[in-house]
Amino acid sequence: MTQTAVATSEPSTLARIGNRRRVRVPGRLTWRDASGTLRFVSVMTRDVSDVDAFVECQVPASIPLYRLVHFQIERPGRDSNELPAVLQGGKVLSAVYRVGPYKSSTGTPQGYALRLLVEPMRATTATDARRRMAIAN
Repeated sequence: MTQTAVATSEPSTLARIGNRRRVRVPGRLTWRDASGTLRFVSVMTRDVSDVDAFVECQVPASIPLYRLVHFQIERPGRDSNELPAVLQGGKVLSAVYRVGPYKSSTGTPQGYALRLLVEPMRATTATDARRRMAIAN
């Protein structure tokens, strides 16, 4: 007797880590290329969350996948109430984790998804507070 595997086509529902908000503010990416030369490019955010952001480059730029970059919002844009607190403070070390589709006119990506390398915010509950108090005593 042979068994046949039946493939089910259930849609995978991957939950996002952070709640994204559509925010368009100018920013800047800086990184070192393979030869160690400092590079930078002006970007415009498309959407942001507490842990990631998608940025669109204003001029053609080619940043490799998984490259560490410094991401910062330009000063006039930092006052936006829509921005997470981590982006209002200045430079944030980030990693390029997805490269957007390429423009046929320039051969460079339209944008980059960045993972902000920050300490995740931990929600404190009454149980956590009691547990910490019990340990301290």
